[in-house]
Parts: sequence; structure tokens; C-alpha cells
Amino acid sequence: MIKLLTKLVGWIDARFPLVSTWKEHLSEYYAPKNFNFWYFFGGLALLILVIQILSGIFLTMNYKPDSQLAFASVEYIMRDVQGGWVIRYIHSTGASMFFVVIYLHMFRSLMYGSYRNPRELLWIIGMVIYLALMAEAFMGYLLPWGQMSFWGAQVIVNLFSSIPFIGHDLAILIRGDYVVSDTTLNRFFALHVIAIPLMLVGIVFLHIVALHAVGSNNPDGIEIKKHKDAKGNPLDGIPFFPYMVVKDAVAAVIFLIVFSLVIFFAPEIGGYFLEANNFVPGNPMKTPEHIAPVWYFTPYYAILRAVPPLFGSQFPGVVAMGVATIVFFLLPWLDRGKVKSIRYRGPIYKAFLAAFVVSFLGLGLLGAIPSTPTYTLISRILAVVYFSFFILMPWYTKIDKCKPEPDRVTSK
Repeated sequence: MIKLLTKLVGWIDARFPLVSTWKEHLSEYYAPKNFNFWYFFGGLALLILVIQILSGIFLTMNYKPDSQLAFASVEYIMRDVQGGWVIRYIHSTGASMFFVVIYLHMFRSLMYGSYRNPRELLWIIGMVIYLALMAEAFMGYLLPWGQMSFWGAQVIVNLFSSIPFIGHDLAILIRGDYVVSDTTLNRFFALHVIAIPLMLVGIVFLHIVALHAVGSNNPDGIEIKKHKDAKGNPLDGIPFFPYMVVKDAVAAVIFLIVFSLVIFFAPEIGGYFLEANNFVPGNPMKTPEHIAPVWYFTPYYAILRAVPPLFGSQFPGVVAMGVATIVFFLLPWLDRGKVKSIRYRGPIYKAFLAAFVVSFLGLGLLGAIPSTPTYTLISRILAVVYFSFFILMPWYTKIDKCKPEPDRVTSK
């Protein structure tokens, strides 16, 4: 039996790089031995992507992308399809947990300088994944055709109409109609179910290939390839399989326990994961009292609302919201620090990073609640702090007094 399997593997490997791929990306790929808690989230993001694709396939078996039937089909899934309610909650919870994991993954990069040389392209590909996820989430948000889905999409799409010269035509192109309608629903359904997931899988593949080409960063922010043994393996690294696979498996089990607790005991999370208005059919004749996007968009929505209109146009706010997202792409060139990791950074960078995190969380909270003059003022202050983190980065990272990096990775 073993000989037969060996021959089969050899036959496949002669026609497809099975063994070489296994060695390159798993058994002979060396990861830093000092990985900590913050390095779990990349693998968890991949796990959630698989969960979302599988649960989405089952949902599409009973969902109707029709403005007259969409909401009823979701109710049918929840009430009449065997196990449909748990599949729907897996998908809705997965969408929010995806962004929880992605934001933590990005924060880890900010702490340990994972966007610095030689990982600039890896960071850019990761940010493309982030933008694709935002598009995927936005288009999927419309599909339940509840009140918040319908009006949230109406507001967000209408923002594009504020762009000078091309705004009106661009908004019509996105909606496929003059208002959010059945055409918009079908268009978003096709993009959400087919186009963007295919693109996401392709970009994630490129992200993994780029990661394995340059190697993983570590909490010390130093390159483990500088010191190798006689066989050419990094002295400060360990094979990804089985060591890191087992470590990631433990993290996956803990994550799935938390994930299950949310699904079975609190799938709505007080209205942050699933809003109460989304359990009401979308009604174009009745506007909800307060329209807000789902929580993972609220920091950017708060920035949008914080910027005053110009000549009655919301275009400056749209620009600020777009820049707040795109500016992440520039991090590899904005950071002039002598070291990568926060372990050896000086107090200035640590203070700016802490202020950035506070501003992001504060904007997220303010974007989820109705706007008042006081809240708008606080949003503007936090938006200034948010942008200052990036605008002033070439200055404060250059003058920051850093500690010397170790020559080898540390065990802590």
C-alpha cells in the first residue's frame, strides 16, 4: 500500500509540482520562532474566507435576488430551510469577524513594521485585499433588502454623485438605475457572489506567495535569513509544518469557540452585527430615523460627516473618507524609523500609534450614533488625530530615539 501511494505521488509530482509546493510553502518554509499572539490573525482571516465562501454557497441556494422576493427569501431561510438560520448567522457573523481579524492583523503590522522593506509589495497586496473586502461587504449588505440595507446603500451610492463632472453618471453606473432598485440588487448580487470572491481568492493567493518570497516578519522586526546553518536554514526559524500549523490550529479552535458563542447566543451583538431595522422590509417611501453603515465602515463614515460641505456638496467629505483608506498604501514610504518593531521604537511613535488607535475606535463609535454638534466637533478632532498619524510620520519617526535592534531574535 505504501509503495502504491509512493508511486501515485511520484506520478502526480512528475506532472504537477505537488511535492515541491508542499516543501516550499509548508515543510521547508521557515517562520520566525518567536511568533506571538498577534501572528494568529493572518491564518484566521484565511479560515474566515473559507467559512464565508462555503456559507455563502448554501445561502444562494435559497436566496432570491429580486426586490419583491429578497427579504421574504431571507425570512424563508431563517424560518423554513432546515438549518438555514444557523447558516445565515454564520455568514452575517463571519462578515463582522472578518473585519475584526483584519483590523487586528493590520494593527500588528503597524506595531512590528511588517510593511517595511522588503515587504512593501506584500503590504500593498494586503491593502488591495482590504479594499476588496470593503466592496464585498458593502454589496452583500444590500442583499437582505431590509430597511437599513436599502437606505444605507442609497446613502453610500449617492455620495458618488457628489464627485464633480462624473458623479451623476458614476452613481447611475453603480446602481444601474436612477435609484436603488431591483437592477441594483441583481448587480450587487452578481458582484458579491461571483466577481469579487474570485478576485479575493486570487489576491489572497498572491499575498501568500509574496509572503513566502520575502519571509514573515517577527516581533523583533529583524530578518531571520541573516543567520543560517550548514543546510541553509535560518537559525532563528522553525519549519511552518508541523510547528506553526499546530500553533495556528490551536488559535483556530479558540476562535471557532468564540465564533460559535456569538452565533448561538448573541448573533446581533446589540445591533452592531445585525441592526433591528434590517429585520424590517426595505421601504423606499419610509426613511429610518437614523441611517448608519455597519460597524466596520463607521470610522470612515464619521470622517465623512466631520468634514463640512462645500457649496452644498459633500464632495470634500467623500475625498477625506477615500484618503483615510488609501493613505495606508503609503506607509512603507512614510515611515523613516531606524527600526521596525515597536519593541525598539521610541516614545514618540508609541504615543502617535496609541493616539491613532484611540481616534479610530472613537470615530467608529461616533459614526454609529446620530450626529449632534458636540459629536461632530469630537469627530473633527479625532479625524485630525487620525490624519496626523500619517502626515507627520516622516517627521516623528525620523526624530524618535530608538533602542538598538538585537542581532538575533529574542524568545520573549
